[in-house]
Amino acid sequence: MTGVLVTGGTGKTGSALVKLLRDNDVPVRVASRNPAPGAVRFDWTDPATHSAALRGVDRVYLVPPLVNVDPMPLVEPFLAEAERLGVRRVVLLGSALVLPDTPGPLELAARVRAQPGWVELRPSGFMQNFLSPHPIGTRIRRDGEIRTSAGDGRLGWIDARDIAAAACALLTDQGHDASEYLLTGPKALSYPDAAAIISAASGRPVRVVQISVEEQAAGYEEATGMPADFAIALAAIENGIREGREEQVSTAVLDLTGRPPRTFAEFAEEHAAEWSPGY
Repeated sequence: MTGVLVTGGTGKTGSALVKLLRDNDVPVRVASRNPAPGAVRFDWTDPATHSAALRGVDRVYLVPPLVNVDPMPLVEPFLAEAERLGVRRVVLLGSALVLPDTPGPLELAARVRAQPGWVELRPSGFMQNFLSPHPIGTRIRRDGEIRTSAGDGRLGWIDARDIAAAACALLTDQGHDASEYLLTGPKALSYPDAAAIISAASGRPVRVVQISVEEQAAGYEEATGMPADFAIALAAIENGIREGREEQVSTAVLDLTGRPPRTFAEFAEEHAAEWSPGY
């Protein structure tokens, strides 16, 4: 089959992308470690599943292994197999937010960008992080608070569905040929800005509690069970946010899709009920 393999096909961006591709009559193969009927089994630690997932497709949406500071050992065999089978386009879900002192994700991004026709998407923080089961969203719903070490630093929060729309444009050959795209929402916002918008939309006061990076890392590890090294690196991103290094806004969503990205206020209005403790 000529079509698109979507790894992480049940995740935030992958599930939205699958719907968009099918709406555009693009053949889709959904890959998952525990596949539903009609999907294909895919496991980063089992290279035998890589070939089966790739065989017959010519495009791939690549979501690298989660909570992993060095994805290259797992992803490189997959990329080599994709090259061997003649996959002409890979769209990698990278990140605009660089994990400090962890070169692995940067090496993966460079590996993808080096192949002609392959692309890296570099989205800013997901708006969906403010929803459960993400630790930020869970704490808002449970306690009415956001705990952060980012101070008043701003981030160009983006809706995961806009990331999926950008990926869809690249996977349906709509004439875009850059090797990377920075994806953001229309405006950079601080955590206090986001809390005020959520409060206005939901009618529930949401406060911001400033904590240390070390407390943030411990909170991530406790809430999710993620490896300590990844929790430390993830929390350390907030140093860059606090210092203003992540206050970026791009027009890439509009350029790729023809429509502007969703605003945080629109996102908050849509999900207002989900911040209720009884939701």
